[in-house]
Amino acid sequence: MAANNGDVLMLEAAPEVARPWASAANAEVIDALPYIDDDYGNPLIKSEVDRLVEEEMRRSSKKPADFLKDLPPLPKFDFENCPILGKEYERVRAGKPPVRIDFESRYKLEMPPASKRNDDAAWKLYLQKNQRSLQQKLIELENLELMSKHGPELWRQNNHRLEVFLSRMQRLAQEQNVEIEKVNRERKYHQQTTSYELNALSQEWRQLCVKNMEIQSACAMLETQIDSFKREAAERGWNLEEKLENVQPLQTQ
Repeated sequence: MAANNGDVLMLEAAPEVARPWASAANAEVIDALPYIDDDYGNPLIKSEVDRLVEEEMRRSSKKPADFLKDLPPLPKFDFENCPILGKEYERVRAGKPPVRIDFESRYKLEMPPASKRNDDAAWKLYLQKNQRSLQQKLIELENLELMSKHGPELWRQNNHRLEVFLSRMQRLAQEQNVEIEKVNRERKYHQQTTSYELNALSQEWRQLCVKNMEIQSACAMLETQIDSFKREAAERGWNLEEKLENVQPLQTQ
């Protein structure tokens, strides 16, 4: 944060230790004063700034694809604890269509093949398999009954927890917005207060620049006159160096 006699004029984000790409060596100080700088609304200045940005981009050896090289690599998802999710992730990544769930075969009663219709052991095996499937369907029906009985209350409790969490997040966001607004008001007040001094110093700087240019112009004219006098003296055969040595320096009163 930059300050002028303790007043907040502009903000500079401190680089984090955990982010080496945002070190102090690579940090750029934002010296804009948006509350008092009127140049941003000038279309001529905007066009000149756009031209300079485009020219710098043309000269830059960095390509848009290189801008993220300084950042740490993205974490790899191996889905060790959830292989089913990992398999689905690879399917979506490969662009394959989702696997269709066959509901018909799931609820279909299985029969022995035609070649084993007279085999009692095969009938017993398929009978046990169908009994297990029927028992699973009964358990699913019981789960649906329990869900219809207790599910609404569980959803209400979960919605209540989500509403409490949402209220807390909204309160934190509101507190942050209040702090941001406070900082913005301080920046605006201090920039507008300091603008008078900045304008006075800017005007003084312009006057000094004009005076310096006038002095440089006068010096150039004097140097031209001196050179002209030297050429005229050389044409008349006068030795100016000898005459200057005989001149007595002025005595201060």
